[in-house]
Amino acid sequence: MVSKVAQPASGGMNVTMDIQRLGYQPQTPYQLDLEVFSVADLRERGKEELRLTHRYEFHTVVCVTRGTCTQMVDFKSITCAPGSLVMVRAGQAHNYGPDQDWDGWNLLFRPEFVLPVSTTSHDLKLALDLERLPEHMALSGPELQKVTDLLEQIREDTLMDALIGAPQEDVHRLLRHQLHTLLTRLSILQGRRQTQEPLVSPASQRFQRFQQLVDKRFAEWHQVADYASQLGYTEKSLARAVAAATGMTAKAFIAARINLEAKRLLMHLDLPVVSIADRLGFDEATNFSKFFKREVGCTPAEFRRRQRTPVALPA
Repeated sequence: MVSKVAQPASGGMNVTMDIQRLGYQPQTPYQLDLEVFSVADLRERGKEELRLTHRYEFHTVVCVTRGTCTQMVDFKSITCAPGSLVMVRAGQAHNYGPDQDWDGWNLLFRPEFVLPVSTTSHDLKLALDLERLPEHMALSGPELQKVTDLLEQIREDTLMDALIGAPQEDVHRLLRHQLHTLLTRLSILQGRRQTQEPLVSPASQRFQRFQQLVDKRFAEWHQVADYASQLGYTEKSLARAVAAATGMTAKAFIAARINLEAKRLLMHLDLPVVSIADRLGFDEATNFSKFFKREVGCTPAEFRRRQRTPVALPA
């Protein structure tokens, strides 16, 4: 039996509240930290829920195996065909789109499932494989077959404890290795494996800590000095780490994160611009509008008009 993925908060996307958040809450007695099911299964659970935009508290991989669709990740539309693989990270807003005549696989897993409690350099590599994956990949026929074979095997093994009474700890260990195999295969296919520098260099550690802190504090702290002080780094060492990892300045990285959240809110909610400005830590809406136009090239209102298009639901 397919377990229920999550219980969303009440309300739809046409209200001026947060985008619906979905936590990873499988239906009892399913107790594993990873789940695989088809889009057809999800469609059977609730067609209305499938049309809503949600912000996940777990990672999701959607692999399209039949038909075409246009999915939304944050403020971007992604046109998918058989072989398309969409990676939605925890915290991103996702919508499967209005298309009905398509199918594929969903792989859900908790962020903490990627790393065991006791981490090693091998475990850190698994986390890095996840970070290297792009938002959208196009797999060839043979590549798609290998990935779907892996997903089907993972799906089968999630039922192992229920069908044969295997210890849950052993099943978790098996699933973690299978997830590693899948992410590593995808990383190799994308050609993003890093082999020229140590697995976790001091500079990459600085950047990872900075990135995590930006995700937590971007609405409160807009200055590089705030992050450097909190992390115990000099602004110069932090700037070097960010530039090495992204090719951007630390200031530009913070601005990009603020703008990403601004775009999410503008596209998915009906909040007035003044409320969005307040959420993002701007004292005045005019300051936010100037900041957004400088970074994006248009005003928040213009961005909302361009990005919002009516969704034609089937009769």
